[in-house]
Amino acid sequence: MDNFKEGWFTETCILWPGQATSLQVEEVLYHQKSKFQDVLVFRSFESLPDMLLVDLLVVCGSSKLFILYTLVSKLALRFHDFPAKVLIIGGGDGGALREVIKHPLVESVVQCEIDEDVIAVSKKYLTSMAVGYSNPKLTLHVGDGFEFMKQNQDAFDIIITDSSDPIGPAESLFKESYYRLMKTALREGGILCCQGECLWLHLELVKEMTLFCKSMFPVVDYAYSTVPSYPGGQIGFMLCSKNPNTNFHEPVQILTPEQVASMNLKYYNSDIHRAAFILPEFARKVLFCK
Repeated sequence: MDNFKEGWFTETCILWPGQATSLQVEEVLYHQKSKFQDVLVFRSFESLPDMLLVDLLVVCGSSKLFILYTLVSKLALRFHDFPAKVLIIGGGDGGALREVIKHPLVESVVQCEIDEDVIAVSKKYLTSMAVGYSNPKLTLHVGDGFEFMKQNQDAFDIIITDSSDPIGPAESLFKESYYRLMKTALREGGILCCQGECLWLHLELVKEMTLFCKSMFPVVDYAYSTVPSYPGGQIGFMLCSKNPNTNFHEPVQILTPEQVASMNLKYYNSDIHRAAFILPEFARKVLFCK
């Protein structure tokens, strides 16, 4: 593969032209083409052990990428009084699922992942992330999330989209039609949180998403965090609520330090939560200034 050279993997993509990210490779653990995409797992250096890539783009790893999974779940769950039923679209690596089932008020989780090979590979190689697949709260649906939501209207308190970048199979998950479908699958007062790309690289896409979300939901916001292994070192989250009284900047449920410790949260706390919504001025003006 052209992306591998002299013990290094270099991630390139048309979504971030003119730049690349390189990771040291100790050993390729798995590499096969599924029905939908190229699936690769390799062992990297000590502080970033096993990496999962889809179509040669980094999806997750068993180390620092816990930041993504903690926030994509906690940013949504902390704004709902009773998030009993949760739907996860994508997230075949199991990271978002692992964090969702930690919430004591979650009664059931449905996960829709179209590529069963990603699930199988994650169970085998990313065991610390895939632990949620054995949890009795989970109903796993291997198939198209679009079709599933069409058959399950007004069904969920929280919808989380843990998708790869907007290229290939995941491109449709960044479109207005997808958000309209999620809205119909949410119950009254429901909340969604979706992977929202990078402010440094995809501000125009984030702006487009923010505009069509504002046309559908009474409350729309955007949060972001640093993730060392992603292009630009950052990832964002699009949040929408059907409850007009939602204030995404202040969670309904504040975690005490003791709760943070008992839930083994390595990144999230109440201060991190609030800080995630403080946007740099160039982004704030583009997204939220009329």
